[in-house]
Amino acid sequence: MRQNMDRGLDSATHQSAIVKMFPSFVRSLPDGSEKGDFFALDLGGSNFRVLRVQLLEGDVQMTSKVYKIAEETMTGTGDQLFDYIADCLSEFKKEEGLGDVDLPLGFTFSFPCKQNGLASAELVQWTKGFSASGVVGKDVVQLLKEACVRKNVNLHIVALVNDTVGTLMSCAYSRSDAYIGLILGTGTNACYLEKLSNVGTWTGDSGEPTNVIINMEWGAFGSDGALDNFRTEFDKQVDEVTPNKGKQLYEKMISGMYLGEIVRLILVKLTTDGHLFGGKVSPDLNTPWKFETRFLTDIESDTSSDNGECRTILTSLGVTPSVSDLATVRRICEAVSTRAARLAVAGLSAVIRKMGAGELTIAVDGSLYKKHPTFKSNMEATLQELVPGVTIKLMLSEDGSGKGAALVAAVAARISS
Repeated sequence: MRQNMDRGLDSATHQSAIVKMFPSFVRSLPDGSEKGDFFALDLGGSNFRVLRVQLLEGDVQMTSKVYKIAEETMTGTGDQLFDYIADCLSEFKKEEGLGDVDLPLGFTFSFPCKQNGLASAELVQWTKGFSASGVVGKDVVQLLKEACVRKNVNLHIVALVNDTVGTLMSCAYSRSDAYIGLILGTGTNACYLEKLSNVGTWTGDSGEPTNVIINMEWGAFGSDGALDNFRTEFDKQVDEVTPNKGKQLYEKMISGMYLGEIVRLILVKLTTDGHLFGGKVSPDLNTPWKFETRFLTDIESDTSSDNGECRTILTSLGVTPSVSDLATVRRICEAVSTRAARLAVAGLSAVIRKMGAGELTIAVDGSLYKKHPTFKSNMEATLQELVPGVTIKLMLSEDGSGKGAALVAAVAARISS
């Protein structure tokens, strides 16, 4: 991982690097002195949120509203999409009694982007069911600005924010030693505060502040064979049936999108080999993606002596488990989730060693981390193994894509003033 990080940061190797290490153009963490009224826009799927974030001395007050994007808007023209967003921003501002006030806005845009500045980023490709025309390769901040002009909305878009960076910013407002942001949800990614002098790809100014947050895009790790010694036959089977075959291999061993499928494939093999369920594979158990990652969380959260939750889930999948089957299935879930936690920490330990900090807080967000009963404790135990002597606190970061984006805008306002 460390070698991959260095390749991503070096301008000579960045082009071919697997872990891209994109500079986020966010140069400074919040110091708690940020004050004022800010807006945030969080666009990452068919629902988007508009937020008003009021920063008072060390306190944050938020109001927000969720708007649904119709499918024809997601797949129509870019102008239609951004005009609709501008209309919603206008409506929300009026509801907040701020119709005519020009306020700074932080924009979380959770699609693959090439960032060219704090408030400039080109869409690389649409994902998650979006296909609005005339947007790929264009600066999405500029498109939103133009829509705001067309719709007469006073807003000053000061930053485009990756959700991982927002996670770090949100936590850093209250923890001055937070230097790493981590997402463990449907996908996985990390970011951290790096010295500008270590960033060979940096094209901005090199004055104060002398740091920049690096968006690692670490889910891509492993496609050069770095993980081959760790990948099992089940990991390879999962990779075979995904549209991005051969890519995001680290993410496929860690994130919530894939863990349930890994467990299902193990169950199918053990059943076919006659070790589970009397050797009978049910049609549901044989169906890809039918064993959801939330089943792992539910099974491992069950503290009863009879593994009742496990029995309920397996019965719903059409198999009849024995008492020993239930214990085996639970062990498999534990093995898959523990491996995921340990692999995530192996990546973190590379970042922590590179930073050389003796004490730090890691800001973490994502449904897997939040909902799984032992993910955090497994991570903590592994951190003690891999980076002994470093005092590390894992802190749940609330609402990185909303509050975090507003804080990026607030820090930008503080620095520019």
